[in-house]
Amino acid sequence: MADQEAPDVKAAITLVHVFSTFAVGGPQRRFARIAEALGGRYRNLLVAMDGRFEARDLVGPRAALQVLDVPIHKGRTVTNLLNFRRALGAVRADTLITYNWGAIEWALANRLGPGARHVHVEDGFGPEEATGQLRRRVLVRRLALKRAAEIVVPSLTLRRIALTQWGFAAGKVRHVPNGIACAKFQVAPDPAAVPGFRPAAGEVVVGTVAALRPEKNLARLVRAFHPVAGGARLLIVGDGAERARLEGLAGDLGIADRVHFAGHVAQPEKVYGMMDIYALSSDTEQMPIGLLEAMAAGLAVAAPAVGDVKDIVAEPNRPLIAAAGDEAGLARSLARLIEDPALRLHLGGANRHRVEAEFDEATMFQAYDRIYRG
Repeated sequence: MADQEAPDVKAAITLVHVFSTFAVGGPQRRFARIAEALGGRYRNLLVAMDGRFEARDLVGPRAALQVLDVPIHKGRTVTNLLNFRRALGAVRADTLITYNWGAIEWALANRLGPGARHVHVEDGFGPEEATGQLRRRVLVRRLALKRAAEIVVPSLTLRRIALTQWGFAAGKVRHVPNGIACAKFQVAPDPAAVPGFRPAAGEVVVGTVAALRPEKNLARLVRAFHPVAGGARLLIVGDGAERARLEGLAGDLGIADRVHFAGHVAQPEKVYGMMDIYALSSDTEQMPIGLLEAMAAGLAVAAPAVGDVKDIVAEPNRPLIAAAGDEAGLARSLARLIEDPALRLHLGGANRHRVEAEFDEATMFQAYDRIYRG
């Protein structure tokens, strides 16, 4: 796998980005957009704790991206801390950027000595912290992030957690909402992007774009879709360990012919236009990029009120946001949207207007540029 490097990389600021995984997901897609937009200003060295780098295909050549080869030994914390500290010194990192809990060992390693300037980006939590913070992790975060120059969060929910539960000062926690290239998602669908998916005339398509992981709880969406499946189809775009279980659930409910698993789609902008309704069913979210993309595509949304979801959608769409964990409420929202095309059109237009006004990626690029430069 050849490294990508911009011509002026020698003059660039060296950033070390540490992810728990660089498989395709929201934080990885956001990083790819930022790194490409900021071009040769930065030399981006990348670490994936699990050794997965599928999302590298999303990063353009202007990003000056290189994989940093560092030995990682699962369960050998002291050895890892020493290896990580040596690596930061060897590459003369200007800034270490850690992403979420899975990179917290690097934050600890950076405290062994003077260290590099440190920025921590927190996007949310796995299923183990969906309903509350684990005390041990809170204490480790307080220790590991004590010297961080900034803690960056995309949601107001996360900002409250960082202030009230982690105990950091307001001046240290920076709220930077996710942003997207709105115009990119206002295009006609490409049927070739999802082979074999051909809804009948008049059928309403409920869709979602998500990694098939436990915290996304797509089983809840499949069950909520079951009562309304007769007049609709469910399109699930994304892949992951939960796929076989979800396919089995659709079969058990007798709706396997109405639930289509598209797998990973490299260019999701090609599929939003196939949908009439966008649905989320997660146990935990903060500011999902897929939601912003769906709004830019002009879709009405049915979802639970997790993270900032209810505040993100346009005000007319908020009554269709069910309480967190309310499967019956999600089903009712889906039914209402399926039955009312005029409502779908109205809410979709309002969502598009809101994302264009509030969540364009240019503002996000400027904020991260300032963060990287310190």
